[in-house]
Amino acid sequence: MKYTLLTGACGGLGSAFSELLAARGEPLLLTGTDEERLQRRREELEKRYPALPVETYVCDLRREEARQALFEFCDGKGMRFGRLVYVAGVDTQMGFEKYDEARIITQARVNLEGAVSLMRGVLGRCDLDGTAEILAVGSMSASSPMPYFALYSATKKGLEYFCAGLREELRGRAKVTCVLPGSIPTREDIVENIETHGLFGKLSKKQPEEVARLSLAAVAKNRRKAVIGFWNKVLYVTTSVIPMSAKLRFIRKKWSKTEKDFYGGK
Repeated sequence: MKYTLLTGACGGLGSAFSELLAARGEPLLLTGTDEERLQRRREELEKRYPALPVETYVCDLRREEARQALFEFCDGKGMRFGRLVYVAGVDTQMGFEKYDEARIITQARVNLEGAVSLMRGVLGRCDLDGTAEILAVGSMSASSPMPYFALYSATKKGLEYFCAGLREELRGRAKVTCVLPGSIPTREDIVENIETHGLFGKLSKKQPEEVARLSLAAVAKNRRKAVIGFWNKVLYVTTSVIPMSAKLRFIRKKWSKTEKDFYGGK
């Protein structure tokens, strides 16, 4: 039996992934930071899919010892994996001068260090016969440096680059894909952000169920990266030819209007 390890299972996108994978009959190990919400998600899935193996484990992905304890739990149950879906992320958006050390550490470790660490753990517990899948949720924000979102966009670009390099290392032995979605209206602050960004925000928006479905399709095809949504594809190509200085000025003007300071739930 091969499990999918799904991080960020408490959030809106993680829930969409878990629902889609459960409907396929795939055993799940769900992780998140909120034990009550994890158990509720597990109970919901078990009610609809009573024969489906679903395990949960509370894991603070910022902490090396917590990640190690997660895999000790897996080894204790003799778990093998067929897939990692790394959804967890922290999307703090504010002027860098407002950051403190905790915000820097949390965003950098969850968005990048935790992903790399869990990829290593999963790959060591799966069959590298070409069927294993590593799926990381990046962001359209990685397509350019972003004033007021600078650390987030940098960590997501790092995740994208790491996945690209790892994919080549594992060619023929495992599939590795980083997907780049735009806005996903999973929380009230994100919905407000989308409204503030006007037409660009609305066109970029995709529902979590669609993002999950297209992401799983992309890793099944072993895509190096996949931009999610037609408008986002157009935007990605278009902005690649715009001079960097012009992009940075536009982003600074747009993103200076809003703030997000999100902890937990992912």
